[in-house]
Amino acid sequence: MLNTNGVPDKKQIFSRFPDKKYILKPKAITECYEEIPCNPCSTSCPFDAIYIGEDINTAPIVDFEKCTGCGICVYNCPGLAIFIVQELDNENARFKIPYELIPLPIKGETWSGVNRAGEVITKVLIEKVSLTEKQDKTALIQVLVPIEFINDFITIRSKL
Repeated sequence: MLNTNGVPDKKQIFSRFPDKKYILKPKAITECYEEIPCNPCSTSCPFDAIYIGEDINTAPIVDFEKCTGCGICVYNCPGLAIFIVQELDNENARFKIPYELIPLPIKGETWSGVNRAGEVITKVLIEKVSLTEKQDKTALIQVLVPIEFINDFITIRSKL
């Protein structure tokens, strides 16, 4: 599917998610499906939790034992291809996603949750918005997403 329409299929998406036991705590998910020369995620990770290897074209591998879900890799990824996910309970998941559009959401607002095909799939609650000088114009948006969309949600679209 990725090579046909630019959207990864379920098998590709599931290949990036760890076993459920890991996402009970925040973990980075990399969605780098193409081999391209890139390594900011691995060089920015203070915990050495993302490995590229000697060939800079190799897709990153996350060591879920080391990953703390801090989010530094999220705003350092030039392709916006990393997010943080945590399963909170049987109803909700928390995501930290990169966001570079204006206007920025505001804590407490409800926005549309979007899938990888650009379709609105749910409503999400904006829990936190972080944009520091260190993040170089890539905001880190923390959202609460209904658990049934944990493998489908990828970003947000303007408030409802």
